[in-house]
Amino acid sequence: MIKALVFDFDGLILETETPDFEAWSEVYREHGHELPRERWVENIGASAWPFDAMEHLASLVPQISPLDREAVRAKQEARKVELVAALEMMAGVRDYLRDARRLGLKVALASSASDAYISGHLDRLAVRDAFDVVVCRDHVARGKPFPDLYLRAIENLGVSAGEAIAFEDSRNGIAAAKAAGLHCVAVPNPMTSALDLSAADLRLDSLGAVSLEELIARFR
Repeated sequence: MIKALVFDFDGLILETETPDFEAWSEVYREHGHELPRERWVENIGASAWPFDAMEHLASLVPQISPLDREAVRAKQEARKVELVAALEMMAGVRDYLRDARRLGLKVALASSASDAYISGHLDRLAVRDAFDVVVCRDHVARGKPFPDLYLRAIENLGVSAGEAIAFEDSRNGIAAAKAAGLHCVAVPNPMTSALDLSAADLRLDSLGAVSLEELIARFR
Protein backbone atom coordinates (compact mmCIF):
# COMPACT_ATOMS: atom_id res chain seq x y z
CA MET A 1 0.00 0.00 0.00
CA ILE A 2 1.27 3.47 -0.90
CA LYS A 3 1.24 5.72 2.16
CA ALA A 4 3.53 8.59 1.18
CA LEU A 5 4.80 10.79 -1.64
CA VAL A 6 8.27 12.34 -1.71
CA PHE A 7 8.93 15.19 -4.12
CA ASP A 8 12.14 16.61 -5.49
CA PHE A 9 12.06 20.41 -5.84
CA ASP A 10 14.22 21.96 -8.58
CA GLY A 11 12.95 20.92 -11.98
CA LEU A 12 10.04 18.97 -10.50
CA ILE A 13 7.97 21.39 -8.43
CA LEU A 14 9.52 24.55 -9.85
CA GLU A 15 11.29 24.47 -13.20
CA THR A 16 14.44 26.28 -12.10
CA GLU A 17 16.78 24.21 -14.26
CA THR A 18 16.11 26.19 -17.45
CA PRO A 19 16.47 29.67 -15.86
CA ASP A 20 19.79 28.67 -14.30
CA PHE A 21 21.05 27.39 -17.65
CA GLU A 22 19.74 30.45 -19.49
CA ALA A 23 21.36 32.85 -17.04
CA TRP A 24 24.73 31.16 -17.46
CA SER A 25 24.26 30.97 -21.23
CA GLU A 26 23.78 34.74 -21.39
CA VAL A 27 27.03 35.25 -19.48
CA TYR A 28 28.88 32.89 -21.80
CA ARG A 29 27.59 34.67 -24.91
CA GLU A 30 28.70 38.02 -23.55
CA HIS A 31 32.21 36.56 -23.54
CA GLY A 32 31.87 35.10 -27.03
CA HIS A 33 31.23 31.47 -26.08
CA GLU A 34 28.41 28.95 -25.75
CA LEU A 35 27.68 27.04 -22.55
CA PRO A 36 27.86 23.31 -23.40
CA ARG A 37 24.43 21.91 -22.59
CA GLU A 38 25.71 18.31 -22.51
CA ARG A 39 28.11 19.24 -19.71
CA TRP A 40 25.58 21.33 -17.80
CA VAL A 41 23.03 18.53 -17.48
CA GLU A 42 25.61 16.47 -15.55
CA ASN A 43 24.94 18.79 -12.60
CA ILE A 44 21.16 18.48 -12.50
CA GLY A 45 19.93 16.88 -9.29
CA ALA A 46 23.43 16.52 -7.81
CA SER A 47 24.60 18.07 -4.56
CA ALA A 48 28.22 18.28 -5.77
CA TRP A 49 28.42 19.60 -9.32
CA PRO A 50 30.91 17.79 -11.59
CA PHE A 51 30.82 20.65 -14.12
CA ASP A 52 31.95 24.08 -12.91
CA ALA A 53 30.59 26.69 -15.32
CA MET A 54 32.73 29.45 -13.84
CA GLU A 55 35.97 27.52 -14.15
CA HIS A 56 35.07 26.40 -17.65
CA LEU A 57 34.34 29.96 -18.76
CA ALA A 58 37.54 31.21 -17.13
CA SER A 59 39.52 28.66 -19.15
CA LEU A 60 38.03 30.06 -22.37
CA VAL A 61 38.76 33.72 -21.65
CA PRO A 62 42.17 35.08 -22.78
CA GLN A 63 44.62 35.29 -19.90
CA ILE A 64 45.55 38.86 -20.83
CA SER A 65 42.01 39.82 -19.80
CA PRO A 66 41.10 37.43 -16.97
CA LEU A 67 37.52 36.81 -15.94
CA ASP A 68 36.09 39.01 -13.20
CA ARG A 69 34.55 36.14 -11.27
CA GLU A 70 32.76 38.23 -8.67
CA ALA A 71 31.07 40.36 -11.33
CA VAL A 72 30.14 37.29 -13.39
CA ARG A 73 28.68 35.50 -10.37
CA ALA A 74 26.66 38.54 -9.29
CA LYS A 75 25.26 39.06 -12.78
CA GLN A 76 24.38 35.40 -13.28
CA GLU A 77 22.69 35.11 -9.88
CA ALA A 78 20.70 38.32 -10.38
CA ARG A 79 19.47 37.14 -13.77
CA LYS A 80 18.56 33.70 -12.42
CA VAL A 81 16.61 35.23 -9.52
CA GLU A 82 14.75 37.46 -12.00
CA LEU A 83 13.79 34.51 -14.19
CA VAL A 84 12.84 32.20 -11.30
CA ALA A 85 10.68 34.86 -9.60
CA ALA A 86 8.32 34.71 -12.56
CA LEU A 87 7.82 30.94 -12.36
CA GLU A 88 4.74 29.12 -11.16
CA MET A 89 4.56 25.52 -10.02
CA MET A 90 4.75 22.89 -12.74
CA ALA A 91 1.60 21.34 -14.16
CA GLY A 92 -0.22 18.95 -11.86
CA VAL A 93 1.85 19.58 -8.73
CA ARG A 94 -0.78 21.56 -6.83
CA ASP A 95 -3.39 18.94 -7.75
CA TYR A 96 -1.17 16.14 -6.44
CA LEU A 97 -0.52 17.99 -3.17
CA ARG A 98 -4.25 18.64 -2.71
CA ASP A 99 -5.25 15.09 -3.59
CA ALA A 100 -2.58 13.62 -1.31
CA ARG A 101 -4.28 15.33 1.63
CA ARG A 102 -7.70 14.12 0.50
CA LEU A 103 -6.42 10.55 0.25
CA GLY A 104 -4.70 10.68 3.64
CA LEU A 105 -1.18 10.33 2.24
CA LYS A 106 1.89 11.75 3.92
CA VAL A 107 3.99 14.14 1.86
CA ALA A 108 7.68 15.02 2.00
CA LEU A 109 10.16 17.07 0.02
CA ALA A 110 13.74 15.83 -0.50
CA SER A 111 16.09 18.31 -2.15
CA SER A 112 19.82 18.72 -2.69
CA ALA A 113 19.33 22.48 -2.32
CA SER A 114 19.79 24.43 0.93
CA ASP A 115 17.12 24.83 3.59
CA ALA A 116 17.04 28.63 3.16
CA TYR A 117 16.57 28.34 -0.60
CA ILE A 118 13.74 25.79 -0.31
CA SER A 119 11.99 27.64 2.51
CA GLY A 120 11.95 30.87 0.54
CA HIS A 121 10.31 29.24 -2.45
CA LEU A 122 7.79 27.24 -0.40
CA ASP A 123 6.70 30.45 1.32
CA ARG A 124 6.45 32.34 -1.98
CA LEU A 125 4.39 29.55 -3.54
CA ALA A 126 2.26 29.22 -0.37
CA VAL A 127 2.69 25.44 -0.18
CA ARG A 128 4.77 24.98 2.96
CA ASP A 129 1.81 23.45 4.81
CA ALA A 130 1.40 20.85 2.06
CA PHE A 131 4.53 19.04 3.29
CA ASP A 132 4.72 17.03 6.48
CA VAL A 133 8.50 16.75 6.17
CA VAL A 134 11.14 18.83 4.35
CA VAL A 135 14.64 17.39 4.06
CA CYS A 136 17.39 19.49 2.45
CA ARG A 137 21.10 19.20 1.80
CA ASP A 138 21.81 20.80 5.20
CA HIS A 139 20.17 17.88 7.00
CA VAL A 140 22.20 14.92 5.69
CA ALA A 141 25.82 13.89 5.23
CA ARG A 142 25.47 13.33 1.49
CA GLY A 143 23.17 14.72 -1.15
CA LYS A 144 21.93 13.07 -4.33
CA PRO A 145 22.79 10.72 -6.03
CA PHE A 146 23.34 9.14 -2.60
CA PRO A 147 20.17 7.90 -0.86
CA ASP A 148 20.55 9.90 2.37
CA LEU A 149 17.86 12.51 1.63
CA TYR A 150 15.26 9.89 0.82
CA LEU A 151 16.19 7.68 3.75
CA ARG A 152 15.80 10.63 6.12
CA ALA A 153 12.50 11.62 4.51
CA ILE A 154 10.82 8.23 4.92
CA GLU A 155 12.26 7.85 8.41
CA ASN A 156 10.72 11.18 9.44
CA LEU A 157 7.44 10.27 7.75
CA GLY A 158 7.32 6.93 9.55
CA VAL A 159 6.86 4.81 6.43
CA SER A 160 8.89 2.09 4.76
CA ALA A 161 10.61 2.61 1.40
CA GLY A 162 8.13 0.32 -0.35
CA GLU A 163 5.23 2.45 0.89
CA ALA A 164 6.51 5.64 -0.76
CA ILE A 165 6.67 7.04 -4.29
CA ALA A 166 9.42 9.50 -5.21
CA PHE A 167 9.00 12.07 -7.99
CA GLU A 168 12.19 13.10 -9.78
CA ASP A 169 13.30 14.85 -12.96
CA SER A 170 16.98 13.86 -13.15
CA ARG A 171 19.24 10.82 -13.27
CA ASN A 172 20.93 11.82 -10.02
CA GLY A 173 17.60 12.12 -8.24
CA ILE A 174 16.31 8.84 -9.61
CA ALA A 175 19.51 7.10 -8.52
CA ALA A 176 19.05 8.46 -4.98
CA ALA A 177 15.40 7.39 -4.74
CA LYS A 178 16.02 3.88 -6.07
CA ALA A 179 19.09 3.41 -3.85
CA ALA A 180 16.83 4.20 -0.88
CA GLY A 181 14.34 1.57 -2.08
CA LEU A 182 11.45 3.86 -3.07
CA HIS A 183 9.26 3.54 -6.11
CA CYS A 184 10.20 6.34 -8.49
CA VAL A 185 8.33 8.30 -11.13
CA ALA A 186 10.37 10.35 -13.60
CA VAL A 187 8.78 13.64 -14.66
CA PRO A 188 11.35 15.33 -16.92
CA ASN A 189 11.46 19.03 -17.74
CA PRO A 190 12.85 20.69 -20.90
CA MET A 191 16.42 20.38 -19.58
CA THR A 192 16.18 16.68 -18.73
CA SER A 193 13.69 15.34 -21.27
CA ALA A 194 16.43 14.01 -23.56
CA LEU A 195 18.26 12.17 -20.77
CA ASP A 196 18.03 8.45 -20.13
CA LEU A 197 15.69 8.24 -17.14
CA SER A 198 14.89 4.56 -17.60
CA ALA A 199 16.04 3.70 -14.08
CA ALA A 200 12.71 5.08 -12.84
CA ASP A 201 9.75 2.74 -12.52
CA LEU A 202 7.53 5.00 -14.59
CA ARG A 203 7.98 8.09 -16.75
CA LEU A 204 5.32 10.78 -17.19
CA ASP A 205 5.47 13.83 -19.42
CA SER A 206 3.71 15.80 -16.70
CA LEU A 207 1.93 15.23 -13.39
CA GLY A 208 -1.03 16.82 -15.12
CA ALA A 209 -1.26 13.83 -17.46
CA VAL A 210 -2.32 11.26 -14.84
CA SER A 211 -4.39 11.71 -11.69
CA LEU A 212 -2.80 10.79 -8.37
CA GLU A 213 -5.36 8.05 -7.76
CA GLU A 214 -4.62 6.48 -11.14
CA LEU A 215 -0.90 6.69 -10.52
CA ILE A 216 -1.16 4.99 -7.13
CA ALA A 217 -3.27 2.24 -8.67
CA ARG A 218 -0.37 1.45 -11.00
CA PHE A 219 1.84 0.67 -8.00
CA ARG A 220 -0.62 -1.58 -6.19
